Amino acid sequence: MVWYILKLLILLPLIAGLAWGSLILLRKLQERGGTGQAAKSVRVIETTMLSPTLKLAVIEFHGKEILVSASRNGLTRLAEAPARAKFADIADEIAQ
Repeated sequence: MVWYILKLLILLPLIAGLAWGSLILLRKLQERGGTGQAAKSVRVIETTMLSPTLKLAVIEFHGKEILVSASRNGLTRLAEAPARAKFADIADEIAQ
């Protein structure tokens, strides 16, 4: 009985430490894993909550801004327009 408790006191912290270490390692690998800003083709510009179950979002995708509503049933495209110029582009045009 003493041998069982001694093994339990040694192996339980060892198993918990291995589980914790694997979670930390997984988080670091996900952060480092090639999901940088340059790889993203979709960018959420603005969101607005209309109700607890309904949200409006403006998404930029391939040079277009798309207005969508997000609800429990999914996404619905409401409108589409060309993307607006970014602030840095406007500042460069003014400086020239």
